[in-house]
This record gives sequence, C-alpha cells and structure tokens, in this order.
Amino acid sequence: MMGTAPAADLPAFAATLQGFWKGEVLWHCPLAHFTTLKVGGPARAVIMPSRIPELALLIKGLRQHDIPWRIMGRGSNILVPDAGFPGVVIVMGQGLAAIRQVAEDASGINVEVEAGCGLARLVKWTMEQGLSGLEFAAGIPGSVGGTIAMNAGAFSGSVGEHIVAIGLMDDHGDYHIASRQHCRFSYRGLTIDHPDLPGPKQLGKGGGRCQEELLVLSGTFRFTRGVQHEVEARCRALNSKRKECQPHGVASAGSFFKNPAEAPAGRLIDEAGLKGARVGDALISSKHANFIVNAGAASASDIVELMHLVQETVWKRSGIRLEPEVDIWETDGRERH
Repeated sequence: MMGTAPAADLPAFAATLQGFWKGEVLWHCPLAHFTTLKVGGPARAVIMPSRIPELALLIKGLRQHDIPWRIMGRGSNILVPDAGFPGVVIVMGQGLAAIRQVAEDASGINVEVEAGCGLARLVKWTMEQGLSGLEFAAGIPGSVGGTIAMNAGAFSGSVGEHIVAIGLMDDHGDYHIASRQHCRFSYRGLTIDHPDLPGPKQLGKGGGRCQEELLVLSGTFRFTRGVQHEVEARCRALNSKRKECQPHGVASAGSFFKNPAEAPAGRLIDEAGLKGARVGDALISSKHANFIVNAGAASASDIVELMHLVQETVWKRSGIRLEPEVDIWETDGRERH
C-alpha cells in the first residue's frame, strides 16, 4: 500500500475496502494535492486504477458496500471542501490514458481516447499528427473524461462537436457505448439517453458525480486531416490569446461561473467592480474577472464565500444570477448547485 496510514477512525472502513480492492490506496489523502485550486481536505481513500477491469471491480465493490465515491481527472474544474470527502476518490490517470486511431476514410479519422488522458496531451498529439478540430482546446486544462462530460469549450468551439461515440461505465461496473445519437451535448453539460440505461442521465461538472451516475471511460473523436504546421500555428495562436487575457501560472479552477445568455460572466463581474475582491487568500483575478485564484493559502470556505459575494453583488446590480461552472463538492458527496 502507498500513502499515509489510515487515520484512527478508518480501520473498519479500510478493512471493508481491502476486502474487495487489493491494489494501491492512498489513505486519508489531502485532495488539495490533486486539484488545480490547491484546496480541499482529505478523502478517506484515493485509488488510481490502471485498467478498465480493475475499475469495474472497484465500482462493483463500492456499490455493494454503499461506500460513497467520486471520479477525478486532473482536478481542474472542482472545488473540494475543507472537510474533504467521506469515501473513495477514484483518480483517472496515466493507466487509463491511451490514444489510438480506430478508423479512417477520405473525409477524416476517428481516434479513441481514454478518459485519463490530459486534454493538453491530446491537443499536442493532434498537432503532431496534423489533425484538425481541437485547436480551440489549446491551453484548456483537465482530462478528456471531464471535458467530454462537461462539454468543455472556448473560442466558439466545444468538445462535443467532435465526439462520435462515448465509452461509459454504470454503477454496476458494466460497460456501454453511447453513439452520437444517444448523446445530447449542451452548454457545459451532456445528457446520455441510451436504450440500455434507465432514463436519460445527465453528466457534467466533473463527469462522475455519485454512485448513481455514469462514468466517462473514453471518447471517440472525429478529426479531419490538415497541414501539420498550419494546425500547430492555430493551436499556438489560440493558446497565446488565452494567456494574454487569462491568469497564468496561478492556482485556479479555470472559468468559475457559466456565461449567462445576457453577457459574459467576466464582464458582469468586472462591471460590478469586483476585480481584485478578496476573501482570505481567495482573489478575483485582476486579469480576468471570471477567475477565482488561490493567492497563497486560501481555504475552500474562502472561495465559497467569495463566490457568494460575486453572486449577490452581480444579482443586485444586474438582476442576473451567476451559476458556478466549477463542480463544488459537498462533504457528504453531493453537489452544490
């Protein structure tokens, strides 16, 4: 086993978990180590499966023993509470991060990408292969699984526009393939309506929220053949544009609020005079008002308090209620909306 020893209140939990999971475990592990905001208390256990059968076995055991669990990729779009998480956090990492070509015809190429692959790595791979379609995603952090589930996007492009199929796992550990006709992408969300699943399932905000949700295991992307140096030039240009207008090299979760129909969230926050507003070490970026950054030792509660300040101030000024784009975990494993 890896990591720290179980805390004093964890022996029974550890014994139950080790009854069906024989792999490595990080016990009582601070989730701040796994999030780009660098905040979050400990999970009882963090597990990083390296193969799909391992993940299926783990999911089945967690369900059987009614252990709460959550999926995490690169931790780039989540806010974990200071109290942590009272169950198992499954980190989709390098062991589930393959990129493989699965089909090609005169009009394009299909590429299957596992959920643990970093989006930045996939964009780099498409540049090297001269494949066009993901240029808009240059500089977007996070894992492929999370970006599919939340339909990440920028510069008028979105991940969902390039998906032809999604590999899924349900809470029984069973595998399903959702073709494009079963997928309804929306702004920062995805609904799966599959005949083998009970009713439409909404994903988003991290991609694997609780036991009743589906897990995104992979996505099959459709790309077109381009000229390698032209694809690379577009990626670099958009990444440079992102760096010019967004904070870089600081701890953040990316854009914090969804853009309402009336105006971009950053503009509304800026017009409300909130650039530079601060609660503890949680700070509204002076470079882009829709970024809350950790300026040093911010707590999750600092960030939530600053979020509420933004929502209340913008509401009073404009009558628009900003909704967080970031997945805010509750201590009992639920999400805050």
